[in-house]
Amino acid sequence: MATIRSRIAARALAPGDRLPSIRGLAASMGVSPSTVVEAYDRLAAEGLIRAQRGSGFYVSNAAPLPLQLAEAETPKARAVDPFWVSRQSLDAEDGALKPGCGWLPAEWMPNEALRRAIRSLARADDAMLAYYGNTRGSNALRRLLLGRLAEEGVAAGPEHLMLTNTSTQALDLLCRFLLRPGDTVLVDDPCYFNFQALLKAHQVKVIGVAYTPAGPDIAAFETLLSTERPRLYVTNSALHNPTGATLSPQVAHRLLNAAAANETVVIEDDILADFEPEPTTRLAALDGLQRVIRIGSFSKTLSAAARCGYIAARADWIEGLVDLQIATNFGGPSPISSEIIAHMLAGGGYRKHMEELRRRLVRARRETADRLTSLGITPWLMPRGGFNLWCRLPEGLDSGDVAQAAVADGLVLAPGNVFSISQTAAGFMRFNVAHMADPRVYKVLTEALKRAA
Repeated sequence: MATIRSRIAARALAPGDRLPSIRGLAASMGVSPSTVVEAYDRLAAEGLIRAQRGSGFYVSNAAPLPLQLAEAETPKARAVDPFWVSRQSLDAEDGALKPGCGWLPAEWMPNEALRRAIRSLARADDAMLAYYGNTRGSNALRRLLLGRLAEEGVAAGPEHLMLTNTSTQALDLLCRFLLRPGDTVLVDDPCYFNFQALLKAHQVKVIGVAYTPAGPDIAAFETLLSTERPRLYVTNSALHNPTGATLSPQVAHRLLNAAAANETVVIEDDILADFEPEPTTRLAALDGLQRVIRIGSFSKTLSAAARCGYIAARADWIEGLVDLQIATNFGGPSPISSEIIAHMLAGGGYRKHMEELRRRLVRARRETADRLTSLGITPWLMPRGGFNLWCRLPEGLDSGDVAQAAVADGLVLAPGNVFSISQTAAGFMRFNVAHMADPRVYKVLTEALKRAA
């Protein structure tokens, strides 16, 4: 394939030219004819060449030039915003240093169990492999999720639950269903940066409420609900992202009372809940899915490659959301992804996997906090669980400047203001402790701090 591409790029083969015969090229390159057939078939699939029955292979008349991947890379010097962090993390090369990303290292994930789940799909019936997903998603996975909700004290039946492709899609569906351009949405300040990016796409007014170690500043929350009348409040109640804080029962009760009094719907993103050592207050459990909507997925705990999210809400809202998902996705999530997740949750392996993750993260949080403190970077609090550590930088440093300096040396960081709707977190940085073990992280970070000073 590389040989043919190079000949086309050098104009040794022009559009319409016939390629060497399969046997002739195989002999000249010292490979088998089947290897040449495979190469030609792949090049034809790319549109670079075309097959003509009984005649051979020809360079396409509109043969594209070889893709210059360097030209398609995410620019490192673009404005540091939520999209910058996402693109730097997602587009980073294998082996890059990514303490700014929002997922665990691949080697921390239950990869052998995932492989077994994938192999089990080989025995699935043809419909599983070929058909669209049904409108509410896999019955097997929904039954498992209803059991998990029941353990939390959430009384939910099949009519209260639907599956989605991801938790991000779940939030997008809810925004489409509940919001109109110009509506007001309340988020925590700081909050998960993709909340802001998604809400911006829906053309709504986004306002922030300061977050404390016990949850949102409840006095400010009550005031904002009465003065701004937000349609939605979007939050994490368990292991808040990015701070790692945990919602207290007292704040939770006042929050729900204020939401009910002002007819504000609460979306509770529970994606990090399984990292807690013991479950804490859940808004959906206190509210009974009246004004609280639960969303979540297993991309942080099992796999971001086999993704499947869910929405738990009032039955009449689920009906409308199912129709909306049909309109935008034609059916529920991939049956293959759903089956993989269901397979992983069905046995005791998931519980043991999470117990091991929690143990590793206790050690990683402690070691990261100690190493960062030696650089003058101090944790805002020590979370009960999870992999996020929200830290204050040395006085006078802007975390955006530090992130720009670090990315030039291959270190992806998550500066504070990408999480802050009010842009008041320039002195903070979120660190993923699971990606902080490599000594190179601290070496590059130390140099970036010096350059940003």
